Amino acid sequence: MSNVVTTAGVEPDQRLAYWVDLICDTYVQLECDAPQDAGIEGEIVAHRLSTLELSRVTASAQTVRRTPAKIRQATEDFFLVSIQTRGRGVITQDGRDAVLGPGDFALYDSTRPYTLTFDDNFQQIVLMMPGPSLRTALRGTERLTARRVSGERGAGHLMIAMIGTLAHDIGTLAPASATAVADSVTRIVVAGLASLPGGDPAPVSALTAYHRERIKALARARHRDPGFGVAQIASTLRLSPSSVHRAWAGEACSISDWIWSLRLDSARADLCDPALSARSISQIAFDCGFNDAAHFSRAFRARFGCTARDLRRPAGAG
Repeated sequence: MSNVVTTAGVEPDQRLAYWVDLICDTYVQLECDAPQDAGIEGEIVAHRLSTLELSRVTASAQTVRRTPAKIRQATEDFFLVSIQTRGRGVITQDGRDAVLGPGDFALYDSTRPYTLTFDDNFQQIVLMMPGPSLRTALRGTERLTARRVSGERGAGHLMIAMIGTLAHDIGTLAPASATAVADSVTRIVVAGLASLPGGDPAPVSALTAYHRERIKALARARHRDPGFGVAQIASTLRLSPSSVHRAWAGEACSISDWIWSLRLDSARADLCDPALSARSISQIAFDCGFNDAAHFSRAFRARFGCTARDLRRPAGAG
């Protein structure tokens, strides 16, 4: 179900304050200014897709800022991808400016200051995803913020087509499909960002790549075992623990963190599975390799930006 909020019907002298409240509620804590002597008009249509937030913003000229004070006030950890669909926008972060025209997109990180500048009427589709999810999939994200990615070709074109279609049809998406679609969106975002300078993984030898894929395949198969870790990988693959770590060097996160991410992703999928709606959250956590319910709750919220109970609630389960 979509959530539609708009400045329509609000008195002109109250619209800016009202709009600031809307964007803070939808995204993260922000400041916003409109051009002098100009009012502000805007509409946000927002949807939740598993652990992702997808929204369409249509508004008049404005400057939006994520300041150090706002970051201290609310330490939200999200990456946002803005896809320009109308007008022109400029995303400024980490000393770079990404100038976006229709069909372009760029990434920015809520844990550091940024500015969004719109000199005239505009529309964007904004994808908001938990920071830890992207950091375990893509290394060096600080080098990829505020860099324009063209939607005319390659993974960028595929991503924009996919998200555009999703934004149009999300209201008809079955809840059981939400997790799979969210995973697909995340993968295509990673592919689009990986095309940027600094986004490509460091080249590795054929032997290292072979061992790395063996490690990943084994982890995918056995990550639900709470005792699974580097020692089990080394023993099963007949490698020393140091050889395992050397083969993994250059990935976006440590092996242990990657195994935790697999467990959390499995828990998220199980929580969204209608066939498992009778199973408690604690049971699902234990089935996915966790042995402490409180630790699972903290780790889940840190990775996905919501609680396991909040994720499950839309499907009508406990």
